[in-house]
Amino acid sequence: MTGKSLRKNKSTLRITASSGNVFADLGFPNADQELLKARLTLQIYRSIKGRKLTQAQAGEILGIKQPHVSNLMRGQSGAFSVERLMDFLTALGHDIDIAVTPSRKEHGKMSVSVAETMKRTAI
Repeated sequence: MTGKSLRKNKSTLRITASSGNVFADLGFPNADQELLKARLTLQIYRSIKGRKLTQAQAGEILGIKQPHVSNLMRGQSGAFSVERLMDFLTALGHDIDIAVTPSRKEHGKMSVSVAETMKRTAI
């Protein structure tokens, strides 16, 4: 990442280009996993909203209490693992496919694909 300084009203504003992973940019440990959890949580949110479920109804489907659904709806995956978030998506009627492919780089990457929009997002 490279920084660029701009002068505005006698103060300096520093702009840094993102790596594409805000968690890595902020120095979070396990940044790839955190981004994966955030994207899965977003799909859970979209599914609950799309089905017009109340948080209580969603909690019954997911097997969790309403306050935990509330956290998910606010983008807080909390202590839920990636596996548990995927379980929530299958409970909401989504299929999960996992593909392992060789990487051209020394360190591979994780990605989430959403079939509804046919948009692939690399993590």
